[in-house]
Amino acid sequence: MNTYDLKQINRLQDLDKKHYLHPTSSLKQHQESGPKSIFTEGKGIYLTDVHGDKYIDAMASLWNVNIGHGRKELGEAASQQMGKLAYSSSFGNLSHLSVIELSEKLASMTPGDLNVFFYTSGGSESNDTAFKLVRHYWKLKGQPEKKKIIGLEKAYHGITVGATSATGIQQFHKMTSSLAPDFLHAKAHKTNCELGDKSDPDYANSIRGIIETEGPEAIAAVILEPIQGAGGVNIPPDGYLQAVRKLCDEYGILMIADEVICGFGRTGKMFGVDNWDVVPDLMCMAKGITSGYIQLGAVAITERLRDQLAEVSNDTLFHGFTYSGHPTACAVALKNIEIIEKENLVDNARQMELELIKGFKYLEDKHQIVTKSRAKGLLGAFELFEDREKGVPFAPEKMAAQKVVEECFNQKLIVRSVTYDGANIIVMSPPLTITKEEIETMVTVFSNVIRTVEKNLGYQNV
Repeated sequence: MNTYDLKQINRLQDLDKKHYLHPTSSLKQHQESGPKSIFTEGKGIYLTDVHGDKYIDAMASLWNVNIGHGRKELGEAASQQMGKLAYSSSFGNLSHLSVIELSEKLASMTPGDLNVFFYTSGGSESNDTAFKLVRHYWKLKGQPEKKKIIGLEKAYHGITVGATSATGIQQFHKMTSSLAPDFLHAKAHKTNCELGDKSDPDYANSIRGIIETEGPEAIAAVILEPIQGAGGVNIPPDGYLQAVRKLCDEYGILMIADEVICGFGRTGKMFGVDNWDVVPDLMCMAKGITSGYIQLGAVAITERLRDQLAEVSNDTLFHGFTYSGHPTACAVALKNIEIIEKENLVDNARQMELELIKGFKYLEDKHQIVTKSRAKGLLGAFELFEDREKGVPFAPEKMAAQKVVEECFNQKLIVRSVTYDGANIIVMSPPLTITKEEIETMVTVFSNVIRTVEKNLGYQNV
C-alpha cells in the first residue's frame, strides 16, 4: 500500500480543486474544502484513501463494481487484448473477435430473443441509443408520428439530453435550461391503473392514462427500470412489469428496460426483468457489464426488431460512437462475466439478500426512526421517519438522511441518501462478493450511526 505524507496530500487536494470539475457534486463546497476523499486502492468491498484509511464501499462506487475492487484478472484481460488489438472501428460493417465473442455470450444470457447488441460507452448513451432506435423503427414503418417516450416519475436514466429528459427526478431537469421534446412521465408502479382501473385518482397520470390521452399512434415506447435505483430503490409490486408488458402489446408500443443498475446479478437474477419473467423489446445495459473496470454499455434488441429494421431499411444506420464495440472493453466484459458465473455471484446476491433483510429488520427493531426497509438481491434501502407509527416524515431542514450518510462516512462506510421531494432514504448496493460477516459489520456501523443521529435529534431512550 502506498503511503502519502501531509505535503503530498495537500498538493493533491490543491491540484484537484484547481483542475477537476467533479460530476454530480457541489462546486461551491469543492472550491471551499477540496475533495472529500482521495482513494488510492481497492480490494473486495473496501477502498483505501491517501491517509491509509479503509472504507466499506457499500455502493459498489456507482452501483457498478459488481465483482468487487482489485480484480487483477480484468487488468490482465485488458493488457492481453491491448497487446493484440487495442482498438478497431466497427463502422462500415467492420468487426473483430472480442465484440463477436461478447455478443454471443450476452445472447446466451439475455431473456427471450434479445440476441442483438449495439455497443456504447455507458448507460446514458445506451438509453439515448434506445430512444433513437425506436423512433427510427417507427419512422421506417411509416409511422413517424410515433415518437413520444413515456418514462416514470422517480426514474433515473442518465445525463445526456435525451436520458435527462426521460429521467423522472426534477432536480436533473432544473439543472438545464432546455430539455428534449416528446418525453412524458407517468406515476410509477400503478399496477391497477395499467390493468384498466379508471376509478384510481392517479389513472390519468398512469402509463395507460397517458397513452389514452396522447393516443397510441403518438407513443413510440415506454422505458422503465425493473427496480428504480437513484429514485430510492423502489421495487415494483408483483404483476406490475407484466401489466406494462401486456399494455405495450395491447397498444403496439415498444417496451424498453433500463437494466443499467439492475443487470449482471445485482437483483439476485442475471437481469432485473428475470425476477418477473418479462421480455422487453429493448434492454439497456452498462455498469455491471464490466463492473466499472472500463467504460462499456450496450443495447440489446430482439432478433424480430433487427429483422424488421433490416427488411425496411436500404440506408446506413446513421448512429454510432467512436468506441462502439471497443475491443479492449469487450475483452474486459467477457472476463467480468466469466468471474460472475464462475464464482456464482448471482446466487450470492440472492443469498445475501436474506442477510441484508435480516440486518434491516434488526435496525427497525432497535431504532425508532428506521422504517420501510426493502431489498432485492444486493440492492437495498431503508427510510427514516420522525414518527414512523403515525407516518410523519422528517422535515427537510432536519436533514436526517444526510446526517446518517455523513456520519457513516466518518465511520468509514460509504452509502447514499435520496432526499428528492422530502424523502429520507438510505440506499446501498455493495459488491456482489460481500459476505454475511461483512453485512453484519455494515449493519453494526449503521446502528451506531443511527443511535448517534437519534440522540442529536432529541430522541429519548436511545
